[in-house]
Order: sequence, then structure tokens, then C-alpha cells
Amino acid sequence: MTIAYLSEYSKFVRAEKHIMSLRRIYSLYQTMEQEKIILSFSGVVTSDFLTAVLDIMETKMNHLEESPKTKKKVFNVLVECLQNLYHHIDDGCDTNKELRRSKSALVMVVREKDNFLIQTGNYIDKKSVADLDARLKKINSLDKEHLRDYYREILGTGSVSEKGTAGLGMIDIARKSGNKLEYEFLDIDENFSFFSLNVKID
Repeated sequence: MTIAYLSEYSKFVRAEKHIMSLRRIYSLYQTMEQEKIILSFSGVVTSDFLTAVLDIMETKMNHLEESPKTKKKVFNVLVECLQNLYHHIDDGCDTNKELRRSKSALVMVVREKDNFLIQTGNYIDKKSVADLDARLKKINSLDKEHLRDYYREILGTGSVSEKGTAGLGMIDIARKSGNKLEYEFLDIDENFSFFSLNVKID
């Protein structure tokens, strides 16, 4: 091959890669439309992020053809999910890479035919998995009335966690959604697991 030919071929390859990159944007848009994803965020969770997401979601909910009761329910559960993420991201990390990972999270709101899904994902210290799993199993074992009693019991004991939330966030999410919490822990490495939470709102 001549130098001129190689140069033109290189330009062609770069152009094709550029076109494919742009097409992936449309492909992603189509996927989000098909999956009915009305809100999606992946990145570091900060207080400013919480404010921005809630402002965006409030605007989006105002344009949805849903009853005021449903809109309020979705918004309230989202508030609890975001606050839970913010207060429970791990910060006991040894490296900058681990620090960024521990403070990163995924948040999605999906509108299905008969319900909404609020989905979150975040890294947690493996040492926290057993305790969180036990608490979630306890929450899922209780009906609405017993969840209320459990909430009052924890609040009354004053057994506030290091994060200052007394572990009430997940109970609130279950109470306000009215459904069992779907969750999973995925092993990532020797230090971290990835916690996925799916909250269904009828």
C-alpha cells in the first residue's frame, strides 16, 4: 500500500468509527424508549445530585398522565431511595479508585404499563452485606401493619447507626411503595459487592 492510500484508509476508518459512535447514541435512545426509562443516572452521588434529580423528576412527573396520588407516591419513594443511597455510600476506602467506586451509584426510574420501577445500584463493603441482607429479609417478611410497628420499634430504641439514619430508610421505602423489596448482592472483588435494589410502585 502507498502512503497516500494508507492515509485515505485511515481517514475512512476514523469516519466510520465516528458514524458508529453517533449511531450508538440513537440506539441508546431507542433502548431507553423501549424500556420506558424516564430517568437514568450513573455517577458520583452528591447532595447537589440529589437536588438536581428530584427537580428533574418533579418536572417529568408533572407531564405524565398519572393521578396526583400515584405521582406523589413515586416521588416520595424516589426521595427515600436517593437519601438511602446518599447516606449509605461507603467511604472507608484506601485508594482514589476505591473512593470513586464507593461513592458511585446507578439510579433509574422506569414506567411500565401498570406500575413504576425505581432501580438503584451501588457498591458496598462486603462486611456490610450480611447485616443488610438480614434487615431486608426482616422487612420483606412483614405486612403493612407490622412494618409500621417495626419502624416505631427501631425509632423508639434510639439505636441510630453511624450514618445517623437508624436503618429506617429501607423500612420507609417498603412502607411507601407498598411492595416487597427486590434486591441482589453481586460479588465484585475481595472488598466490594454491588447492591441492586428494585422497588415496584403500583
